[in-house]
Amino acid sequence: MPVPSAPPEELLQLLPEAVVQTDALWVITYLNPAWHKLTGHSLDGALGRSLLDFVHPDDTGTLRSGMPVFRLRLANADYRWMRLQLQPKTDAADRVISRQGVLIEITELTEHVLMEVRQRFLRLLETIDGVVWEAELGVGNTFLSPQVERLFGYTVEEWRADPGFWRAHVHPDDLPEALVIDDAAYHATHSYAYEMSYRLMAKSGKVVWVRDLCRVDVDKGRPNRMIGLMIDVTRQKDTELELVQSDNRYALATRGSNDGIWDWNLQTGVLHVSQRFHEIVGLGDAGNLHEDGWYFLQQLIDPDDHERVQTAYRRHLAGHRPNFSVDFRARHASGRLVWLNWRGVAQFENGVAVRMAGSLSDLAERGSSYDALTNLPGRPLFRDRLEHAIALHQDGASKRGDASTQGDTTMFAVLLLDLNQFKAVNDTLGHHVGDQLLQQVARRLESCVRAVDLVARMSGDEFNVLLECVDQAGATDRARQIAAALAAPYQIGTHTVTCGASIGVVSSQAGFATTDDYLRAADAAMYQAKSKAWGVCVFPGNGDTKREGKFI
Repeated sequence: MPVPSAPPEELLQLLPEAVVQTDALWVITYLNPAWHKLTGHSLDGALGRSLLDFVHPDDTGTLRSGMPVFRLRLANADYRWMRLQLQPKTDAADRVISRQGVLIEITELTEHVLMEVRQRFLRLLETIDGVVWEAELGVGNTFLSPQVERLFGYTVEEWRADPGFWRAHVHPDDLPEALVIDDAAYHATHSYAYEMSYRLMAKSGKVVWVRDLCRVDVDKGRPNRMIGLMIDVTRQKDTELELVQSDNRYALATRGSNDGIWDWNLQTGVLHVSQRFHEIVGLGDAGNLHEDGWYFLQQLIDPDDHERVQTAYRRHLAGHRPNFSVDFRARHASGRLVWLNWRGVAQFENGVAVRMAGSLSDLAERGSSYDALTNLPGRPLFRDRLEHAIALHQDGASKRGDASTQGDTTMFAVLLLDLNQFKAVNDTLGHHVGDQLLQQVARRLESCVRAVDLVARMSGDEFNVLLECVDQAGATDRARQIAAALAAPYQIGTHTVTCGASIGVVSSQAGFATTDDYLRAADAAMYQAKSKAWGVCVFPGNGDTKREGKFI
């Protein structure tokens, strides 16, 4: 005949190990007689009290955070190391109803080892600039590191006294999104890491931006537990908001000026450009980041202008100029060439350029720099280009110790052209014919020079040409070719128009110091050319525009 089994309650009473049961708030609801034998505390004196009352004050946080090893105070006031692996029991809503486990005095581990482990844990918490926390559904925070008072003004006891404390102090504007993330973690079916950013109302009333690095631990048979680290990122957030506002203000200003914006990290090579930058060169929806900045720019810049563009910004990086500005031809996505101005300034750290930033302009949209009628650069662009040529030539001369040598690639020449019968064409045939004549002259001039050279309309019927990498003899030959090309008849509608030009030439061999010196010399030569059969005169290389010189 089978022996009837003892009720569970009787079995618990007979166990040699102490069985402990608490409610969700750690209040002791059940103890078996082994409790008294192990701890010396009576059952009646312990029931109804918090288990934490018997735990060493330094270990209450450890126990609440789920670590099963702690020191328990015996009836004789001594503390012994115990192990209590509590298993939670939950209701249908996954809220903790009770916890129960077996309390065992640890004999296999020495107190010294445990203290060392615990001290390392506490020192680690002290070094972390943030609040380490743990939370369970229905209980709230089961652990908080002491930094919570320094960062937010609340004591650990104030925070943990209310299971809904965190939710009550998240900024109302951030609470809906934070609750969605929080609830998903409480009801997750697998462990994972996640992150939240939100504002928390500190005890002083100050709003603190928090970055919360979290992880949800999902163990079968127990409620989900979250652990995390709250970091005060208010200063960083304020900086980000200020940058956004600054970027918005700057973006509005640049849209008003119609310029493209660029930012180049010289250490990584990454170039960041604005949408307007892409629009100027016809790239549309291309990505704003280009991993190899110079490679990207090379695809845009006309090959004949590569060296000049590189020289412009390298002179700035070498400290010769406080900033740089260079005009160049770029290949638009449609296939046409457009004149652009690229300018900027570098940021230096310990004497090394680490970053450059600036803007890109379409010169056709900058009225004074571009001539809408002839589609040629205007006076400002020509002066900038000439100034750059003068600087290169002077740098080369200083290195060589003389003004020029045969094969000197920094040599250049300035040509000034004036149409001889243009006023008569305007007076007899009308301004519309005169405008078409200027357009045809511009195209002939462009066809007579190399890609490296620059043709510009200065004003009225006056044009300038900058010839690069050329000596005085070469410049003179090119000027005579231009004069012959411009002397050929023009067909404008039903009219056949003849309109030659007088050309003044001044070479870099003259050794002038400024753009105005070269332009005055070319102007003087041009007026002398009006009396010459070929219509070309070269200013002598004596460096004095005010002296009477012999022209050829």
